[in-house]
Amino acid sequence: MEELSKLGLTVAELRFALDTFYFLISGALVMWMAAGFAMLEAGLVRSKNTTEILTKNVCLYSIACITYLIVGYNIMYVDNPEGGWLPSFGALIGSQAADADHSLESDFFFQVVFVATSMSIVSGAVAERMKLWAFLAFSVVMTAVIYPVEGFWTWGGGFVSAAGFVDFAGSGIVHMAGAAAALSGVILLGARKGKYGPKGQVNPIPGSNLPMATLGMFILWMGWFGFNGGSQLMVSDAANATSVGKIFVNTNSAAAFGAISALVVCKMIWGKADLTMILNGALAGLVAITADPLSPSLGLAAVIGLVAGGLVVFSIVGFDRVRIDDPVGAISVHGVAGIFGLLLVPLSNSDATLTGQLFGIVSIFAWVFGASFVVWLVLKKTMGIRVSEEEEYNGMDASDCGIDAYPEFVTVKTAG
Repeated sequence: MEELSKLGLTVAELRFALDTFYFLISGALVMWMAAGFAMLEAGLVRSKNTTEILTKNVCLYSIACITYLIVGYNIMYVDNPEGGWLPSFGALIGSQAADADHSLESDFFFQVVFVATSMSIVSGAVAERMKLWAFLAFSVVMTAVIYPVEGFWTWGGGFVSAAGFVDFAGSGIVHMAGAAAALSGVILLGARKGKYGPKGQVNPIPGSNLPMATLGMFILWMGWFGFNGGSQLMVSDAANATSVGKIFVNTNSAAAFGAISALVVCKMIWGKADLTMILNGALAGLVAITADPLSPSLGLAAVIGLVAGGLVVFSIVGFDRVRIDDPVGAISVHGVAGIFGLLLVPLSNSDATLTGQLFGIVSIFAWVFGASFVVWLVLKKTMGIRVSEEEEYNGMDASDCGIDAYPEFVTVKTAG
């Protein structure tokens, strides 16, 4: 205390500075997940669509930062009625509360990178056949309105949280929401040409760069420590610091068990180690534990990751059987594993009930899927959402961007 006095600081000021710094560093880690999504998706699409998918990821992040600043944050948090369903549309970002334990700007930054994460889920699912500008137009609506409304219902103190719904870091609010938006788009968009044949035939379309996809998965795994750890919101006392440590260990454990589970399931079914399934197994474990990475014991966290990693393999295969074409498995990883994680929260958290979790799942999914479907449909009827067959065949890098990601490997056609 004496040393603090000499520095002209109080304990409260020091804790404020420490929690603000932790919030900002956690947000930076989540922002780094944008690179993870970009690398993962670029590795899992064909080389002729690489530049376009990277363009989508850069632009969706930028759009999210702008729209959430101007509109979204105010819908989600500013001056909203407790337990309500209609946001108040408060003033831009609002003002710093007198009793705040971190800066308002750090809170905004931490929240905006979550919005971008949710939108990143959509880009992979609709890859290789959606028009760039239609996707970016949807990004504006998703990040400005659709996500913030369900965010207000839950983290903003609206009626879903009042019903007892518990989602610590966003298995439903972020991940399932992104998957719901993606699913509605994929249904209207249709499958890639050649993906499905007659009599239930599924034709694999391999990605172009598995080293890049693997790097993307590890970047996401690393960023998830900010995603889940930062959601504790504080680190400036012994109890919160201990909680953050447990969150890190549970998060890491669930991812590791998810990867190994997917490996074993693939070996049992196909006799091979399918790298793409292993990558998605790790991510499924991360998504599932995100619903509550603090309450479970280390053993339960391991079980959550283990089951999620196996579940995602069957989910990806199941979606293919019903001809839902998802090039990166995003709907399974973020939607199915997200729902699974939410349903398990009552096992270790006495504040959660199965009824409350189901109510939250249905509310979020119905809103995001329904609103997204309407937006996609309007875009389809106006500007169109799918590229032409010729553009799809030649690759979207040529039609949308005019730049090849791997120019050295492109066959040059000459007049003969």
